Amino acid sequence: MSIRKVPMLIDGQEVLSDSGQWLDVLNPATQEVVAQVPFATLDEVELAVASAKQAFATWRHVSLAKRQQFLLAFLQLVRDNTSYIAELITLEHGKTLPDAEGEVGRGIEAIENACLITKLQLGEVADNVAGNVNVYTLNKPLGVGVGITAFNFPVMLPCFMFPIAIACGNTFVLKPSEQDPSATLLLAQLAWQAGLPAGVLNVVHGGADVANYLAEHQDVKALSFIGSTHVGTALYQRASQAGIRAQCMMGAKNHCVVMPDANKEQAINHLLGSCFGAAGQRCMANSVAILVGAARDWLPEIVAKAKTMTVDAGTNCAADLGPLVSPQAKQRVQSLIAAGVEQGATLLLDGRDPKVSGYPQGNFVAPTIFSDVSTTMDIYTQEIFGPVMCVLTADSLHDAIDIINANPNGNGTSIFTSSGWHARHFENHVDVGQIGINIPIPVPVAYFSFTGSRASKLGDLGPNGQQAVQFWTQTHTVSARWFEPDAAAGQMNTTITMK
Repeated sequence: MSIRKVPMLIDGQEVLSDSGQWLDVLNPATQEVVAQVPFATLDEVELAVASAKQAFATWRHVSLAKRQQFLLAFLQLVRDNTSYIAELITLEHGKTLPDAEGEVGRGIEAIENACLITKLQLGEVADNVAGNVNVYTLNKPLGVGVGITAFNFPVMLPCFMFPIAIACGNTFVLKPSEQDPSATLLLAQLAWQAGLPAGVLNVVHGGADVANYLAEHQDVKALSFIGSTHVGTALYQRASQAGIRAQCMMGAKNHCVVMPDANKEQAINHLLGSCFGAAGQRCMANSVAILVGAARDWLPEIVAKAKTMTVDAGTNCAADLGPLVSPQAKQRVQSLIAAGVEQGATLLLDGRDPKVSGYPQGNFVAPTIFSDVSTTMDIYTQEIFGPVMCVLTADSLHDAIDIINANPNGNGTSIFTSSGWHARHFENHVDVGQIGINIPIPVPVAYFSFTGSRASKLGDLGPNGQQAVQFWTQTHTVSARWFEPDAAAGQMNTTITMK
């Protein structure tokens, strides 16, 4: 049986790469090869950028209303195809179908926000700031934008990028993860089906060579990246040195504080769902639990509840978590679990090599829980990106906040409490971008901006919300005076004063 080859999308056409390097895309539950994705040649990437640059000359002048109409049509197509998109996500990523459908739903939120472009892209005006002078701002598109996305959200992450970018009048080149490209490609195909002109959205595949080429290209004006800290830092430096505006949302080590006054059952359920959902492959997963005061006595119940979670292929809608994305990811997670044991943490629940009926080759790791974790251990200092929870204890909320703020990352954090004072104290003293109060995964709705901080983010402006419009536009400030017909010229003014 022939293996499906994933095409690129360049200048309104599906293009099969001439590359001699192709990567097998595997079903994480079975190791079956479900597709092959190319590492595009740099000539092919150049064609995509050139197409986007050419399309920008006309797309930038398309009215806000027409851009909005396109986005509304695109939005409906994504809604109509939610189930099929989710199936592709599960096939190549491994997450459960309900989780995949939830991802598509969060992507739809971002598209819905982009549909508000007729309001979001408004400027400001001041009337009669001096004699017959008005000053106003215009939010103009930048040009060619680039998006580079991670494997863990092949639909949501692109939706954080290209819908709002093209809504603002830019054109786009998207490089999805080579590990699970098909759902991302379908998203772009639906954009074309909705009537997007050729060249406005292009898709190329590849690894570091393609990403680096795009990050330094003289015709690229802005780059958005979501992925690992190592890659994001390197791309940010390359783009900045090339004069390209960049935003890089990167690694995390998220903490969930559980206060003894929290609703115990709700807190435990949300903590486990946040840490172990998607097999822990979320940059917003709360992989560190800080049990404050008497909440440390809940640890046996946390472990007991984790033991009941179902590990299976993502096509089992009753599963709580599916496989990791690749054998390499599984090997890395297992090696970090071994390091935790060697460095003295107590392994309360060992999820290595679970037996999943019917899927002996799957990349499965079951929920794993460590106690007696110190902040110097590898399982704490590294982002595991697997279903592994590190449990710390603290005597007070103040001590818990100190632990969080001492960690270099600042992506997300949560607190479970029934005390408004505790919640308010937490939000005012913790140095983290996204804060959840009785919310386990505090990714904000798309009309608010994603606001990671410290080592989790490079760039001043984040995806989504009003910050995204600022990122994908440049401000032109216009000062204008119109003289009355036949008005006297008046005197020459050689000062800076506006009269």
